[in-house]
Amino acid sequence: MAQNISPSITGAADRPTRPRLFYVDHLRVVLTVLVVLHHAAITYGNIPVWYFSEPAQDPSGLALDLFVLFNQTFFMGMFFLIAGYFVPGSIDRRGRRGFMRERLIRLGVPLLLFLVLLRPLVLVPAFGQALASDPDTPLWLLYLLTIDPGPMWFVEVLLVMSLVYVLVRGVRERRSQPVPVVAEVRERGPVRWLVPVLVFAVGLALVTFAWRWAFPAPYWPVVGLPSPGYLPQYVAMFTVGALAYRGDWLHRLPSRAGVVGGIAAVVVLPVMVLFVTAAPGTGASLVHLVAENLFSVGVMLALLVFFRRFVARDHRVWRFLGDNAFAVYVLHAVVLVAIAMALSGWEVAAVVKFAALAALSVPLTWALAAGVRAIPGVARVL
Repeated sequence: MAQNISPSITGAADRPTRPRLFYVDHLRVVLTVLVVLHHAAITYGNIPVWYFSEPAQDPSGLALDLFVLFNQTFFMGMFFLIAGYFVPGSIDRRGRRGFMRERLIRLGVPLLLFLVLLRPLVLVPAFGQALASDPDTPLWLLYLLTIDPGPMWFVEVLLVMSLVYVLVRGVRERRSQPVPVVAEVRERGPVRWLVPVLVFAVGLALVTFAWRWAFPAPYWPVVGLPSPGYLPQYVAMFTVGALAYRGDWLHRLPSRAGVVGGIAAVVVLPVMVLFVTAAPGTGASLVHLVAENLFSVGVMLALLVFFRRFVARDHRVWRFLGDNAFAVYVLHAVVLVAIAMALSGWEVAAVVKFAALAALSVPLTWALAAGVRAIPGVARVL
């Protein structure tokens, strides 16, 4: 979730800088909204992996579960793609040490603040249940036994990936391998994408197949990774993002790639749904993963091209949303849990309750984020 004004060439302060990619800022806003909607859907669906949940009592909960499953295939991977894209330029400007200092401030401090200040708030429902069953329950012990970063797992993993990138780049520089020079957009033609994208999607499916067979756990405690099965995708997308920066792929990607990506996503969607319950390590699971990765990559291509073509203008509303997007990511769990608890006595269909929670939470979280960032010094971190 880094900003995106950066020089084209390592250590060259007098070289041309790339124009700000407003459409990427706007896309990041939409992905942040999807994060809020994702956790709102989990609240009322049948996947009890959130701080406060009311399992669906009607068939509409299935629609929420499907939304969660489809969303999961691409939205966090795309966050890592965007984050990876801006890492090389940030190191170009700050150097390796300066970059890691900035990452520790912009990622490490919010992670720590969530664990210390916000996590006790979102655990209020769990604390209430524990006290109801055993009034003598030491809440501090419950807090420690269930410790994990919650939705901030993304920040945790991104911090680790950034450190690994810095170490790898340090090895390259010590071996005197210069960082490739990125030519200006007008000097390079469209990138060849179709065959590389297909090979990437199928290759990622094979790696994910082996990964999920070797590590089938749906959740990693302590580190708090809620979707370890997607870790190969996250690593791959971060890597592709970094390579895309050097190759200027976002500019050079032809518009037809978005059209083909969108069509491919629609075509493979029925296959992905048909094999969604396949057991890890089976042939059906491999078919599912190939379809899933073609779907996720197709959606990402479609979104990138769509936003580049139709949502690329700067506007004060988009600027406000973009400036506060990371703070929304950090704070949204508190808002969702508070509103869901307030709505707990309302008996309606799960999808209706989801709609109400989403309609209230998205604007309120952005308002809270803007208010928190107005506190002196907070914007430096959020």
